[in-house]
Amino acid sequence: MKNIRIVLPGGAGLVGQNLVARLKARGYTDIVVLDKHRANLAVLKNVQPDIAVEYADLAVPGAWQEQIANADVVVMLQAQIGGHHIEDFVRNNIDATRLILEAIKSGKGAQLVHISSSVVESVADDFYTNTKKDQERMVLESGIACPVLRPTLMFGWFDRKHLGWLSRFMQKVPVFPIPGHGQYMRQPLYAGDFCNVIISCIENKITTGIYNISGHEKINYIDMIREIKQATKARTLIMKIPYSLFYALIWSWGIFDKNPPFTTQQLAALSAKDEFEVIDWPGIFGLSYTPFALAINETFNDPVYGKVVLEF
Repeated sequence: MKNIRIVLPGGAGLVGQNLVARLKARGYTDIVVLDKHRANLAVLKNVQPDIAVEYADLAVPGAWQEQIANADVVVMLQAQIGGHHIEDFVRNNIDATRLILEAIKSGKGAQLVHISSSVVESVADDFYTNTKKDQERMVLESGIACPVLRPTLMFGWFDRKHLGWLSRFMQKVPVFPIPGHGQYMRQPLYAGDFCNVIISCIENKITTGIYNISGHEKINYIDMIREIKQATKARTLIMKIPYSLFYALIWSWGIFDKNPPFTTQQLAALSAKDEFEVIDWPGIFGLSYTPFALAINETFNDPVYGKVVLEF
């Protein structure tokens, strides 16, 4: 089984980079990554020089579809997470998905693992949430049997956004601002654990089911920041500021940055009071979960992957 061809559309991002590392650690060698982020493809090729990488805009038909058609396994990872323009979300979350599904149907019938998101059950109303809902519906209606995995906010090696960006930001500023009271419950999921779920789906040939893969620990946003500060030994002062002021700062940042690390839509999602179902995914997939404090330490202090940073 270790000789099967695994194709990862959108595989140069956070989950893809972590998944490649863990697949290789388990002995898989025929791995193909398709992505349109040249800088992150270069990072991947530098860290994992023996895998195949191919630049591809998955929202446009092209030769890359042959890779999908000839695959034994496809893990659909591509996603537009942040940004200001709905068109970007439609291209990467909807148009690309349609072409990938078409390529699977026209090819040898690869085993598909679809990476959805917990936001499909969120009360948030933003570009990411709405297009991920449409994407999941498209996959379920495609006729291709596959597991649908809905992870919550993830962190881990190669984290260019979310907790990774926050860790680098707190190294640069004397004061780290927290919006409002900071008591926004989060259920962060360690990317290493999530990759192990994906590998379990591949190895056990799971072809059905929708699984909410949530972090097993509920932790407030401000406490997450404190854990990151401790793990990275940052000297910044954590300070609460009024929510309205924080919103204004993020809005102003977005004027000058076409791809900001944090948007007003994401701020609204942070305070939306979502609580996601916690199922026994360790039992279902035959795994154990990594405690948050240990996962944070592994994320930022791993001697091989802890300092590798992707671009936005």
